Amino acid sequence: MSRSMLIRRGGNMLQACKRFLASIPVVTWYTSSEWALRRALRDAGAAIPPRKPNTSWMNTTLRSRKQVVQAFAEVRACGLPPHPDRQKNWDALSALHLILARTDKNAVVLEVGAPLYSVMLPWLYLFGYRNLRGIDLVFDKPVRRGPILYDHGDLTATRFKSASFDVIVSLSVIEHGVSVDAYFWEMSRLLRPSGVLITSTDYWPDPIDTRGQIAFGVPIKIFTRPDLQAMLTTARGYGLRPTGDISLECDEKAVTWDPFDLHYTFTCFALEKEESSSIDQKRSRTVAKNRARAAADVVR
Repeated sequence: MSRSMLIRRGGNMLQACKRFLASIPVVTWYTSSEWALRRALRDAGAAIPPRKPNTSWMNTTLRSRKQVVQAFAEVRACGLPPHPDRQKNWDALSALHLILARTDKNAVVLEVGAPLYSVMLPWLYLFGYRNLRGIDLVFDKPVRRGPILYDHGDLTATRFKSASFDVIVSLSVIEHGVSVDAYFWEMSRLLRPSGVLITSTDYWPDPIDTRGQIAFGVPIKIFTRPDLQAMLTTARGYGLRPTGDISLECDEKAVTWDPFDLHYTFTCFALEKEESSSIDQKRSRTVAKNRARAAADVVR
């Protein structure tokens, strides 16, 4: 038997063993337990409890590679396990800073587009938050990590009741084929009055030629300044207003997506849900406009 066949057979056996172990109730209990979560976080370098971050870049753009270095250093100084993609510590840290400043440990938090390698919910767990949910299309069944529950879900059409969450976090998700209109509609529906939606996405002020490349099954999208301005207008139509002035200025293409040889940056902004008294009327007007626009497109 050749060496390559032995390696392939060994890999298949390993995967079969993993599936078998996952089917054993005691193994499932262990991996889903809070004790296992704490141990995994400690092994990843977490301090329990961690220090609160002193740095944030909310409602602005990632303006330089120096900020990537600063964010990573702050994550380490806080005693938090860093994101496996070093660039993503910038928006995750900004989101964490805002959540800790605006909420307490009883807040109900949802992360949309939340694979198991995302750091957002584990970071909040380290700060004492326990009402933590994550949804992503990658899950075929619920997965629990201590009090954190991950499940399959389409962020534009979730199964949650209206006004279920104090905070929703979406980090580098909406550029992957998500309808912006459907996104803000659903996020507004899920948020409680005065709740906060935190969104980060790929960005550069001017159009970038993505050369028709495909990632995650959809064409790569890097939002421009006009795209972001239109996005914020759409959000206002669903009762979501910025928590502060948003700056879209950029100095440097601080992000590199190596597999596709693309260079751009990130933006991260927070929107607060208005009191419900005026939202239904705004939603009705916005939906009517969008339907009229869609009908006009069909006629043309």
